[in-house]
Amino acid sequence: MATSIHFAGLELRFLQDRHGTANSLDLFTTTAHPGAGMPIPHYHQGWDETLYGLSGTVTWTIAGQEVAIGPGASAFIPRGVVHGFANRSNAPTTFLSVLTPGVLGPEYFQETADLLNVGRP
Repeated sequence: MATSIHFAGLELRFLQDRHGTANSLDLFTTTAHPGAGMPIPHYHQGWDETLYGLSGTVTWTIAGQEVAIGPGASAFIPRGVVHGFANRSNAPTTFLSVLTPGVLGPEYFQETADLLNVGRP
């Protein structure tokens, strides 16, 4: 599988998705380049998100609290909790995301990338 999607300084790589897991989960890595992130705080109504740091350190804001997620660190974001993230470091950072149940799949992020990448080389 391993679908890669690039936009706004982010690279998402899907390892499993709702299609192959009977909607049980979406599993993907995100590599955030320096300065990249999710600038708009948001929440999910229909799924929970679990994070696990793989390399570098990314700063998450979860329910108004800053949480540094580095290698081996994890966080759970229940549905309804406002969150976002930013890579404030000078190096790329990578983390694993698990969405349960699986509701988005790569299509959502590909559509986002298509909208944000219009007119870019």
